[in-house]
Amino acid sequence: MAVTDPNAVERVAVIGAGTIGASWAALFLARGLAVGAYDPAPGAEAFLRGFVARAWPSLLALGLTEAARPPRVDFSTSLEQALAGAQFVQENAPEDEALKAGLIARIDAALPPDVVIASSSSAFLVSDLQRGCRHPGRVVLGHPFNPPHLVPLVELAGGAASDPAALDWTMAFYAAIGQRPVRLKREIYRHVANRLQSVLWNEAVRLVEEGVADPAEIDRAVVEGPGLRWALMGPFLSHHLGGGSGGLAKALTMLGDPQAGADGRARRMPLSDDLKRRLLDDLEAVTGGRDIEALEARRDRGLVAIRKARDVL
Repeated sequence: MAVTDPNAVERVAVIGAGTIGASWAALFLARGLAVGAYDPAPGAEAFLRGFVARAWPSLLALGLTEAARPPRVDFSTSLEQALAGAQFVQENAPEDEALKAGLIARIDAALPPDVVIASSSSAFLVSDLQRGCRHPGRVVLGHPFNPPHLVPLVELAGGAASDPAALDWTMAFYAAIGQRPVRLKREIYRHVANRLQSVLWNEAVRLVEEGVADPAEIDRAVVEGPGLRWALMGPFLSHHLGGGSGGLAKALTMLGDPQAGADGRARRMPLSDDLKRRLLDDLEAVTGGRDIEALEARRDRGLVAIRKARDVL
């Protein structure tokens, strides 16, 4: 698909200017992009401008912009006017599938066929959102983690009709503006990060219901323990270091029988020999080719820095 170079985008459209849309707008502005924004809700323009003004000091502190004040955002209650000249669209309508699908179809009808439309949807499949479009190949998932102007994760996925070139382009665009996109091999309800969050939330609520600990103590257990590490590494790298000199291979043997004691604890994922091989085959991508000693040193420096910095909360 013939599109603008992802490193040369100058104008984007933010469709839906609530909490997520306003945060996206702040990020785009901080990266020097012109923003056309649309939201028909009463008070939407005031909310957007107020959000950007409040976000700007944090963006300055991160060094994302050298501007003394945020650039102008062009707000409109006309969808077509907000889309005019856009080289990329970030859709952020409320989580109503029919509403989103209808809005994306309207965006699709108003744009040249080579402009990517990314949906911030936290739950719906792209396949369901792109069905009413004349050019469904350019519709993709670009799901952020709140707030996107400060949290760099973006989950990227395509639907049944998405063009792989559109996914490649969007991956490059998000990277160009400093985000950290994660590309899913296939679409799935609630994507990756929300599903992982849901597991932790469910277990936290279960522990309260079973009288194991109070919410404040459970929060403290996360913040003072695994939460410190999670700012630096995910579950696979954490388990790799947990295996000591034996790494992930040793950690997998230490997990034991996944069915043992299942009635008294969260049921573990069965680790077949094939699944273990798949995890170990991907290990170099997880470690970046660094050995255990180097990874431990990096972890320890990070933990010291996080413990010193978190007093701001």
